[in-house]
Amino acid sequence: MYAIATQTELGLLFLLLAMSAIAAIKASGLLYDRPVAKLRRKAQKLRFWAILVSLPAVMAAAAVVYMVFALEPVFWLDRLLLHVPLLLIPAASIWLLSVPRLRRLLLAADGGMGDPQDWSRRASDPGIAGPFRWMLLGALGAFYFSLRPPVPFEWTEAAVPLVAILGAAALLWFPQAARHRAANRPGGGVSLQPGWVHALRRLSMLLACAGIAVVPFSLAMQNSKLPDRLAMAEGPADFGTGAALAAYAGYEGHSGHDGLGASQTAQPNAATPVSVTELTGPRAGKPDRTITLTAMKKTVRLSSGKTVDAWTFNGQIPGPEIRLREGELVEVKLVNEDIEQGATIHWHGLDVPNAEDGVAGATQDAVMPGETHTYRFRAEQVGTFWYHSHQNSREAVSKGLFGPLIVEPNTADARKTADITVMTHLWDGTFAVGDADGIRKETIAPGTPVRLRLINTVDWVRQRYELAGTSFRVTAIDGTELNDPGELSNVRLTLTTGGRYDIAFTMPHHPVFLRVGGNDSLGVLMSPDGVGDAPAVSSYGEFDPLHYGRPAPVAFGPDSDFDREFTMLLDNKLGFYDGQFEMLYTMNGHVFPDTPMFMVREGELVKTTIVNRGAADHPMHLHGHHMLVLSRNGERASGSPWWSDTLDVQPGDVYEVAFKADNPGIWMDHCHNLTHAAIGMTMHLMYEGVTTPFEVGRATGNHPE
Repeated sequence: MYAIATQTELGLLFLLLAMSAIAAIKASGLLYDRPVAKLRRKAQKLRFWAILVSLPAVMAAAAVVYMVFALEPVFWLDRLLLHVPLLLIPAASIWLLSVPRLRRLLLAADGGMGDPQDWSRRASDPGIAGPFRWMLLGALGAFYFSLRPPVPFEWTEAAVPLVAILGAAALLWFPQAARHRAANRPGGGVSLQPGWVHALRRLSMLLACAGIAVVPFSLAMQNSKLPDRLAMAEGPADFGTGAALAAYAGYEGHSGHDGLGASQTAQPNAATPVSVTELTGPRAGKPDRTITLTAMKKTVRLSSGKTVDAWTFNGQIPGPEIRLREGELVEVKLVNEDIEQGATIHWHGLDVPNAEDGVAGATQDAVMPGETHTYRFRAEQVGTFWYHSHQNSREAVSKGLFGPLIVEPNTADARKTADITVMTHLWDGTFAVGDADGIRKETIAPGTPVRLRLINTVDWVRQRYELAGTSFRVTAIDGTELNDPGELSNVRLTLTTGGRYDIAFTMPHHPVFLRVGGNDSLGVLMSPDGVGDAPAVSSYGEFDPLHYGRPAPVAFGPDSDFDREFTMLLDNKLGFYDGQFEMLYTMNGHVFPDTPMFMVREGELVKTTIVNRGAADHPMHLHGHHMLVLSRNGERASGSPWWSDTLDVQPGDVYEVAFKADNPGIWMDHCHNLTHAAIGMTMHLMYEGVTTPFEVGRATGNHPE
């Protein structure tokens, strides 16, 4: 309902802008209308326009009032304090000032108003045109604050636009008042002028306003340019509700918060800093598994025959499936053959030591053509994960630098299961499961346990999956097993970008079909003999993990005493990013590098409230940790413990999540719609005492997003 309310208000504001502009022009031109019969017709129409502009203004204000009663203040406080007055005060002035004067003007016209001076005196009254002009300004102001909300709300951020609106209102009133005074002088009046003169005057005013606006516009563009070199640890520090932490070279001089955490002063350097380069996996010992991944460009072919110019690992799309056993020490050598932009490998969802996280500019330098980099870590989590480059990740993932990563338990049962990875991607406008852009067929004997590992890699797409032909269970979310999951039938699964679901069933004696994206021609057809027709898909509801499965003991929960609490506020605003005018996706009102660093100390229990008051969904991905979902929209999670590393936060959602700060480092926390991350929707979880020698920026070659 939040999305509907905000889109309704925005649509009404756009309508109000158009209507109030027309009404303001008509009201301003009333002064120049002759003869009296024409004046009378125009005045009557203007009363009708008073209704036309008031209705969308009142309806837009009503949408805000609905939010006041239905949602938390973070969603509507700025709208109530800014939008509603900007809409209702001008609307009220039209009915208190303009409409009564129009009525008197019409009565005078009916009475045979023949004196031109009397006509000029009445029609030039600023109380007629002024309120209509104010309505246009109010609509412009509310529309501006919708596109650039002052969030987190502070009057100081709204002050300059409000002063500009008030100043414009005065400037629009005074010229009309001067004409009115001239019309009231003995022998005075307002002379008629050709229409082209009025048009030229309005054009001149628009050009003057545009010329004035060029200055702040140009300054904003220049100030948005990213520095050539920037250390990840140079952002503003947010200490949340906990005690201030020790300062170090990485964030010394920054204190306080970004408007939502506790304002504190950084304490003197109390701990010996540790570099992310020291936070490695095991350096000694022979690895249980040695893997080489070579990043290279290659033209590859989908199952339909369509060719794709891709960036690949080892020449295939997706990259090779890496299957590990729990506890294995793995060594992966990345070789960059010819990706000029550079490459890294990030192990999405696998909570590796910080130095192995594969983020260019934060935990390593990008691996350029002809260079190599070796990752070593122990596979300590069982589950479904994936790997991808975190250098120019928006382009790299889109073009194919990714692959599945599976960590299996050390049990005999795991080897008897039909284990199928379903990795969906968009290749040059064509959806596919892996490299199959049609129906992929699998032969599975009846009675065999089946596990489907669903992985969605597509930006902007909440991928839809439907299983027909059998009931099933969702056994894991984001690589973490669920406790006692129940049987589901005719239920649609929707995965956010970067998210994973594992589903399980026992193969029946007839075909089973996994439909992807609501497309009967895309998916996985499983049958005992490898043939057969896909069963019809019927889905009646949406899977919701909030109450699914049975509760199980966890180390902390909603009633725990948290050492530190943060608020992450997601929103939109128009603005510049690195010199380009964009619809920005903000975190606590800012884009990187001005987004806050959430500062924590190792061992702390941390709670974060994630609020999405924007217009788009955001798959929020925290590196190095899994978050326990405590509640959504005020409703506590009551099923199996729900752990997530890529949480789908829809417009209007409020999630409470918690995690243990037990993996020291500098960790990215960003929207995994990588288009959003590339224009600044990224921040960091920063542990006390951790530094990094790496930098991002044009001069460094490191561009993680």
